Amino acid sequence: MGGRLDPAVARARAAVRAALSGVRVESPDRLLLVGVSGGADSLALAAATAFVAARDNWRWGAVTVDHALQNGSAGVASAAAEQAARLGADPALTVRVQVTAAGAQGPEAAARHARYQALSEHARKLGAAAVLVGHTRDDQAESALLGLARGSGARSLAGMAPMVEQHQTAGGGGPACLLLRPLLHLTRADTHAICVALGLTPWIDPHNSDRAYLRNRVRLDLLPLLERELGPGVGEALARTTDMLRDDADLLDTLAVDSFRRVRVRTADPQSGERQVVLHVAPLAAEHAAVRRRVLRLAALTAGAPATDLTHGHVQAIDRLITGWHGQRGLDLPGRVRARRVGDELQFTDGGVTP
Repeated sequence: MGGRLDPAVARARAAVRAALSGVRVESPDRLLLVGVSGGADSLALAAATAFVAARDNWRWGAVTVDHALQNGSAGVASAAAEQAARLGADPALTVRVQVTAAGAQGPEAAARHARYQALSEHARKLGAAAVLVGHTRDDQAESALLGLARGSGARSLAGMAPMVEQHQTAGGGGPACLLLRPLLHLTRADTHAICVALGLTPWIDPHNSDRAYLRNRVRLDLLPLLERELGPGVGEALARTTDMLRDDADLLDTLAVDSFRRVRVRTADPQSGERQVVLHVAPLAAEHAAVRRRVLRLAALTAGAPATDLTHGHVQAIDRLITGWHGQRGLDLPGRVRARRVGDELQFTDGGVTP
């Protein structure tokens, strides 16, 4: 393996170093955790992290999540952890999780939620400064197309952020953990090239070729069709679009949080003890629709509506309590949250209280 360094290897190492430059280290342990599934993307990330960690005074470990959704999954997880250990991961853990779909979640979303929760919990237990996962530009392009197909808003079309602060308990409390995606500007072909160059043997997940899953049909059929019909570079263009939309969505979300603080009257009912969010209608009505609807969504989430079940249709219906108010009854939202207008107040109450 002597001679010229493979360009993909060099890009991956540079990407990991750039991602870590934004990490604030509060613990002298300087521990990083890498999510390692055993596939080419995560093995390439683990190898790049091992290289950077050795030169930049980091410790690194690996967590392999066994979703227990396939026969032999425990053996696959064990083999992935062993490869990570050979690359220098300490610790190299396997974690078995229970995947339970709830509400509007499908099996893929449920597995993703269980995986992130496991990674976050182990980061907290071990005092890790950040968790690194191996999403690539191809994943970003697929996410953009899925968002378009579902009629999602700018936040969904913005794809995956390269750095996310995640709270480590389901309720949003506790210390936050940085989730890093250093490889978003590398392709899946790059990660396979890295594995070949470094003598790594990735696991080929049979689920990734099963066209029963929508994402796989996007990956195997739709994106190649677009590349053939529109010319090469579609995936890169989609990923570039997500970057631009993410900047726009970040700004709108920031404006919405500021507006929420201004129009909020209270967030609890001192008499009933129920969780309640109350907004002042007049200043909210004056906001631009893009900001106002984000405020309404934030209020519903704060009152207890699950983010996975709260749809754009729900938010539009709440918005009509402001823009099309003619004395109509309130709305039942997911999570037993009820939204109703009382005079110049818009009330979101946890518990399904009727007017």
